[in-house]
Amino acid sequence: MNASISTVPLPTPAEDLVFGLTRIVDLPGLTAVAGAPLGAEDIEAVINEAERFSRERLWPDSQAADRHGAVYENGVVRVPPAYKDAYRGWIEGGWQGLPAPVEHGGQGLPQSLWMAVQELVCAADMAFSLCPLLTAGAIEALERYATPEQAERWLPRLVSGEWTGTMNLTEPQAGSDLSQVRTRAEPAGDGTYRLHGQKIYITWGEHDLTPNTLHLVLARLPDAPPGTRGISLFAAPKVLEDGKRNALRCGGIERKLGIHASPTCTMLFEGAEAELVGEENRGLNAMFAMMNAARLGVGVEGVAQGARALALAEAYAAERVQGGRSIAQHPDVARMLAEIRSVTLAGRLLALEAGAALDRSRMAGDKGAEARVALLTPIVKAWCTDRGVDCASLGIQVHGGMGFVEDAGAAQVLRDARIAPIYEGTNGIQAIDLVVRKVVRDGGATMRGLIEEARASDPRLAAGADAMARATDWVLAASSRDPAAAEASAAAYLDAAGWVLGGWMLARAAAVDGRYAPIADFYLRRLLPRAGARLAEIESADSVLALLPP
Repeated sequence: MNASISTVPLPTPAEDLVFGLTRIVDLPGLTAVAGAPLGAEDIEAVINEAERFSRERLWPDSQAADRHGAVYENGVVRVPPAYKDAYRGWIEGGWQGLPAPVEHGGQGLPQSLWMAVQELVCAADMAFSLCPLLTAGAIEALERYATPEQAERWLPRLVSGEWTGTMNLTEPQAGSDLSQVRTRAEPAGDGTYRLHGQKIYITWGEHDLTPNTLHLVLARLPDAPPGTRGISLFAAPKVLEDGKRNALRCGGIERKLGIHASPTCTMLFEGAEAELVGEENRGLNAMFAMMNAARLGVGVEGVAQGARALALAEAYAAERVQGGRSIAQHPDVARMLAEIRSVTLAGRLLALEAGAALDRSRMAGDKGAEARVALLTPIVKAWCTDRGVDCASLGIQVHGGMGFVEDAGAAQVLRDARIAPIYEGTNGIQAIDLVVRKVVRDGGATMRGLIEEARASDPRLAAGADAMARATDWVLAASSRDPAAAEASAAAYLDAAGWVLGGWMLARAAAVDGRYAPIADFYLRRLLPRAGARLAEIESADSVLALLPP
């Protein structure tokens, strides 16, 4: 291994984010073409301020918040006391409105910049970060589907952070299969509706940070057709405009492996007053606007937990002396630290690439960018969150026995990171979405384009690119011939794509700035071969199908 990996100082996460936004995805150039110029110095100022907020207001209390957790009592949920001051700082800084529309009080800044801010906040305290993430998703859905009158009433309060927002999809019998949703919406005769039903796993569904929460809820009208074609979207505030409490409440919170300070609620709708958002029986269209934004955000959570694991592991390794030297100087520890750093950086830059594609799609109407972000979204969500769990586990290993003890903080990272491959669509579902929908819908053209960009970035990516191209041909053929086979190999295909595209991002970084060359070399020589192992699995779908129960 190149010893310079452990001796040459590399940029901080904030510096990586500024570099990625300005030198890799060229956000200043994109915004200039779109007529809303944002200079490199502006980007750096936002990132540095977000880093300061995260370090000063969130990092110091994150372990105490985890120990305190969210507390449910008599229908009331109290979050850790430190969160009140932190959330006040969040509002005062105007952070919630960073990507939100200007006409509703936001700053209208690019999605890729918001994703960079999200990473810094999530690395400081993942449980806290989920509240702003869900609110941002609610803003996105309402911006696109609310009537002008609804937008005028709700969006300024969400954008300012005065209110928070939630997403109510899951029910006890309806997890990933939303066709099973049973919550009812009965017309009240005055243009409003009354919601009856139960939703589970509702992140930040009830809390004491703000006086009101706007719940976006999937439900069925009385004459709705069966399945997903009969689902509508409704908005129900916790507190009505006349100040009365709406007929909805938290029935309890979950006891979870991690993100203890984030209340995961069972929400009971007992005739709650609500308004239809968008068209009848078209609720999934509106909700997916929220979910797609959230999926990129969850991918960023995986990156953020890798960054937190690295920060803790590097600090510990530099101070822990064994055999007369710090353990950071032991080759095997240096290997683990390099893996965490390189994988996290690859995920960080890949997420920014997806965010920039989303910005090009929205700001410039670029159809190719729209196809690119659609393809990258399941990869960023799944690959980055799986790697976040891997990095958190390696971070514990670097600490040795101390990593298994809660006081070190490394265990919390693993506990928190583990939810990210599960929620907002499990990673298995992301893989199926990639293979069955995203790759197939244009005959593999967008994926092949990315593969060729990767191939051109560094000769060491040629073999992986060739194997990805062959696997793409196989996936396309299997999807039309035997969809079950395509699904059986989908996870391996997505994982391989992540390893190859992660290598592409690091090769690009090394070509622009020599400081990234050693870590890119480590990744391309030591980690990229993992793509080949996953690709070797793809044509063995029959070995999975043979194990299916009758």
